[in-house]
Amino acid sequence: MPVNQEFLTLIKYNEFMSVFRFFQPIDVRYGDLDPQGHVNNAAFVTYLEHARVNYIRHLDLWDGKSFLGIGFILARIELDYKAPIQLTDQVEVGVRVSRLGNKSLDMEYLIRERGGEQVFGEARTVQVAYDYRSARTIPLQSSWREAIQSFEGIT
Repeated sequence: MPVNQEFLTLIKYNEFMSVFRFFQPIDVRYGDLDPQGHVNNAAFVTYLEHARVNYIRHLDLWDGKSFLGIGFILARIELDYKAPIQLTDQVEVGVRVSRLGNKSLDMEYLIRERGGEQVFGEARTVQVAYDYRSARTIPLQSSWREAIQSFEGIT
């Protein structure tokens, strides 16, 4: 019996979707649009940043008051654009931590229709634990490691 590729794609999609425990709603602003009438690629990166910051606030890893206390710095970003976002689209960004290192962590993102199946983009970032006061990298704080492991179910 031949394998139904559409069915396998749907299974892979559903497995990918089920592992995000945090979604940040995004309001598409008029200023995010480019002359073609869809969200500019740079705004996608801003959506990731907004979701990333709210993820760590959701886990009580940063209170949002002092930028110097945010605890990490962005070192790398990869973004695959899947479909254009229009002004009227309802958007959310799923965020998860997929790897915890000694001084860094990897985050993955799913930019999609709010509560739906339309995927607008997928991304990965690397954050490095960073002390802004001393301007140097530091080991990932044990409180961060424990909170993320607990939330994500990482062992």
